[in-house]
Amino acid sequence: MIEETIDEVFAAGGCRGSLSALEIDGPGRLSVAGGELAVAASTFKITIGLEFFCQAAEGKLDPTERVVVSPAEASLGGQGLCITEDSVEISLRDLARLMLTISDNTATDMLIRRIGIERVRARLTRLGFTSFHLPGTIQHEFDTAARHAGFTGWGAMADAIRDATSPEEGEALWQRVLASPGMRPGRISSATADDLAALVRAVWQDEAGPAEACSNLRRVIGQQRLTRKIATGFGPEVLVASKSGTVPGGVSNDVGVVAFPDGRRYAIAVLTRPLTPGAPTREDVLGTAARVALDYLRTNEAPHSE
Repeated sequence: MIEETIDEVFAAGGCRGSLSALEIDGPGRLSVAGGELAVAASTFKITIGLEFFCQAAEGKLDPTERVVVSPAEASLGGQGLCITEDSVEISLRDLARLMLTISDNTATDMLIRRIGIERVRARLTRLGFTSFHLPGTIQHEFDTAARHAGFTGWGAMADAIRDATSPEEGEALWQRVLASPGMRPGRISSATADDLAALVRAVWQDEAGPAEACSNLRRVIGQQRLTRKIATGFGPEVLVASKSGTVPGGVSNDVGVVAFPDGRRYAIAVLTRPLTPGAPTREDVLGTAARVALDYLRTNEAPHSE
């Protein structure tokens, strides 16, 4: 059974997971635990990008509007606007680009405040994607998770790890955060693999919003610089556009579209978590699982689900 094969792929990579693959221009479908709610990590940023580009296409905002981001407004993160020492002036559409290409958390939170998380939720509901749980900004999620682990906020947790007397003590503190209720599906940003794959399929079919918005979102997702996951399962002749998501020691995800030279295209979501809490997941296992799933679909015409 294909489900067992994919589960074996996950286990060999030190993780368990869910996977959903949908043929974009045909009926092919494969779902392996695809209805299971999982921590989305940064893959949820696709939904923020969709709402932003839809509001721009609908005339509700000007994508060239410029904002000033000061270091005091930075959300936690290791790249982009999260680590600047000086204020930066930038357009809204370039915030979206930073969010989707290098997974900039500060850019994401700036956009969430500008477009409104409630509008993101409402659009997803109208589209029929009801599994998404989106609490708000990333900074809010970080602080909530840390408070659930007994700290006053994420900053206090980070200080405690930094001041730990040994690497082992620091790791134990991080494990406490990973095990906290605030890091569980349904508390932090979450979704099912089925809904994530279906959302991406709708974007590629111009069905998730105005065609202009879908086109802009596709273009920017195709510029993502982090390609160590689904893309590793395929050769250079196969085009992969995806958005990854990671919680160190907790989650490794990737969601996007795989396009083959014969013109067949597939939306796919691969969501994983380690078998041993805190242990790293080999990122190439997502590519292996994606390749196995799409090889199956490409040689089996009938739709299939677990």
